[in-house]
Amino acid sequence: MEIDVASLPHALRYNLLIGAIVPRPIAVVGTVNARGEHNLAPFSFFNGVSAEPMVVMFCPVNKRDGSENDSLANAKPVAEGGTGCFSVSIATEANIAAVVKCAAELAHGESEFAYAGLTPRACARIAAPALLESPVHFECETIEVRRFAPLGTPNAGNCVFGRVVHVRVDDGLASERMHIDPAKLRAVGRLGGSWYARTGDRFELGRG
Repeated sequence: MEIDVASLPHALRYNLLIGAIVPRPIAVVGTVNARGEHNLAPFSFFNGVSAEPMVVMFCPVNKRDGSENDSLANAKPVAEGGTGCFSVSIATEANIAAVVKCAAELAHGESEFAYAGLTPRACARIAAPALLESPVHFECETIEVRRFAPLGTPNAGNCVFGRVVHVRVDDGLASERMHIDPAKLRAVGRLGGSWYARTGDRFELGRG
């Protein structure tokens, strides 16, 4: 099968991406708006992109009417009208069922924490909340937003880059050399459709 991407509607391009690029780590992104209202949302277009400086990114898409996703509107730099920060908590087997509920389209300003029965945790360095029910949190100051289509484009992709300024890890999860124990973390990955993957089936390989 040879596929001309230009001929595919948005939904089919999305299906190809999420079905073939697997498993994807899940960022549980906590943000806050100028009124102090909390937002929590999962993103599987997410990753760490640099250790020096320490940078992570997540990719929110515009709503169907072209307006900004709440996470993007909150996390974008202050100069662009946001609060300039966000947290990333890790999705695990213990929290994934509640985390998935946070993808619901709630009224603007309504808290996904309350909707999903989750708990906001105050961060040490930023105003945005983190997820108490996660064992790892990255506190990030927004560096920039990269937009892949003109402002107001429905379903358009955006990439939010954040410099990590503080990390909280549950006691006993990391070694002195900051190696995270995967058996204790029990992270969950995203597949296509409504499928997810556990990280319990692992194998180790040397580099040569």
